[in-house]
Amino acid sequence: MALAAHQNWLVDFYQRRNWFQLSPFIRVNFLTEEVGELSRAVRALEIGRHHPGEPAVTPAAARANLVEELGDCLDQLLVICAKFEVTPDEIIQASEHKMKQRFHEL
Repeated sequence: MALAAHQNWLVDFYQRRNWFQLSPFIRVNFLTEEVGELSRAVRALEIGRHHPGEPAVTPAAARANLVEELGDCLDQLLVICAKFEVTPDEIIQASEHKMKQRFHEL
């Protein structure tokens, strides 16, 4: 599924549950929470967790958790974008332009 199509699906999903009306400020807080969970998932893959209160996790399960947390971060970003009427293509183009300009690749 293309990024814009996923964003449209996601906004509809959130609207049907009355979640979309939450402010972008609240969404940024949700994103912060998700980034923390992503950090934990990366740590588990890079150096392990080794927490006595948690069961051991297989490499496949750790990778699956990473994919899940990346998706959660992406979804929060896409909802914030929709709140400000910013398209994924607009973000990608702006990002590429900034990097090319910064490193003189225009």
